[in-house]
Amino acid sequence: MIEIEDWGVIDFKTAWERQRELVQQVLKGEKPSTLVLCEHPRVITIGRAGSLQNVLKTPEELLKENIEIVEINRGGDVTLHAPGQLVGYPIFHLSDFKEDLHWFLREIEECIIELLKEFSVESGRVEGLTGVWIENERKICAIGLNCSRWVTSHGFALNVNNDIRDFEMIIPCGIEDKAVTSLKKEIGEEVDFKEVKAKCGEVFKRKF
Repeated sequence: MIEIEDWGVIDFKTAWERQRELVQQVLKGEKPSTLVLCEHPRVITIGRAGSLQNVLKTPEELLKENIEIVEINRGGDVTLHAPGQLVGYPIFHLSDFKEDLHWFLREIEECIIELLKEFSVESGRVEGLTGVWIENERKICAIGLNCSRWVTSHGFALNVNNDIRDFEMIIPCGIEDKAVTSLKKEIGEEVDFKEVKAKCGEVFKRKF
């Protein structure tokens, strides 16, 4: 059985430090596998496969908008976090489930697909790409993980009510020919964020 922790709205770097502490606790068996749910103020992060070339604004322009660029140790390329986006960090010991990172990525995608169904939104995968998509064209959830000694960190970012125009500052995940969407945009109105967060925890508890 996994635990769920709600960190509310939290600075990205603060959350990253807390993740590292949680990874050590899970690795030592002091805590069970834990799904952290939170939101971040606007921040751009670059994964191991990413580069600054996929950030379309200059550091000076971003500084004026109080947006930081943080290079981190997850997989994947460039992404953006902002209030209204549900960020999930599964700090899971895969030895308790299955020692297969690709399997785990697909399981996270399946959880998000199931979650979106709860809001009558059909979604799926695009072959060769990670994440969850609407009609194979619009990305609604980005996923990027780190895994050390079979304990995972970082995770997923599901666009719920966040302003997707923010993604015009970057080439999301380095993919130029796909759009970005949100639950709000797909449904046509703002969604109850607390309900999305609660249902997300329920879906992960059922799956794991």
